[in-house]
Amino acid sequence: MTDTNIFPIYDRMMTREDKERLLHQRGLMIWFTGLSGSGKSTIALGVERELHQRGLLCRILDGDNIRSGINAGLGFSAEDRRENIRRIAEVGKLFVDTGVVTLAAFVSPTNEYRQLARDIIGAEDFIEVYVSTPLEECERRDVKGLYARARRGEVKEFTGISAPFEVPEHPALCLDTSVLPLQESVRRVVELIERKSH
Repeated sequence: MTDTNIFPIYDRMMTREDKERLLHQRGLMIWFTGLSGSGKSTIALGVERELHQRGLLCRILDGDNIRSGINAGLGFSAEDRRENIRRIAEVGKLFVDTGVVTLAAFVSPTNEYRQLARDIIGAEDFIEVYVSTPLEECERRDVKGLYARARRGEVKEFTGISAPFEVPEHPALCLDTSVLPLQESVRRVVELIERKSH
């Protein structure tokens, strides 16, 4: 029996290089990890605006736009959290392979989850940014009221309170938004993207 390609369309699709030439940019995944309320999404929004000003196509993926759509059926069990990250990484890879600078802002609390994302996207395209804002500051902000609910026992397995957060082992960048102004955090991420883009 001869070896046949069961996915023949892949051989006829435009390549990643074609897309990147069209956009005049390189696809990258900037993976922001940190506690809820650490500033991940806020930094990502600032980076998106700065990249847009510079003429770079960018896409933000975060809990709000993913959990309400593609991952709407997932809960917060260990299996569902892992599947949440796996799907995000698969979607992110599609953007990266289209030449889009993709900003993913997710707690992704374990090194295993982040390694899963890195393996799917590809280490050469994956930039991990640890938003290292301390728990006390995240809890003080409590943007969505989740910490208060977790302290009352209303939210089970809440990262930082009743579930652990593993500090990344080798992030490309650490940003503590309790001491760094937003614009400085944005500047550092944009500089990193520019270095990796060439």
